[in-house]
Amino acid sequence: MTPEDAEAILRDYFAPWVQRLGLGVEEVGERHAIVRLPWSDDLARAGGGLSGQAMMAAADTATVVAISAARGGFVPMTTVQQSTTFQRPVTGKDVLIDVRITKLGRTLAFSEITLTADGEVEPAARASTVYAILG
Repeated sequence: MTPEDAEAILRDYFAPWVQRLGLGVEEVGERHAIVRLPWSDDLARAGGGLSGQAMMAAADTATVVAISAARGGFVPMTTVQQSTTFQRPVTGKDVLIDVRITKLGRTLAFSEITLTADGEVEPAARASTVYAILG
């Protein structure tokens, strides 16, 4: 799967409000994806930091891209569980979402996600997900 193929998944399978996040696929591999969440004042909460809801939605969406890459294309799937820990605020910077598939089964997929502000070394947040593969 190429980044262009993954961009098509974002266009074809996600609700308009998710598309308005402006996510861009930077890289896809056999069991991973890196997706960029561009900074937007519209996604900032009181105090100017990027909202946790936007980061969680971006991480959830990026996981679909990574699972699709691992399976060789999009199949219907749904989030079963997502756990996110926020470690530091993000202000005025894009966020890079690095998804690593840790187990890909026939009916379930597990991932670990690191969200890092562009140009930073330390993560802003970490997440883990479990997905049910429906197709």
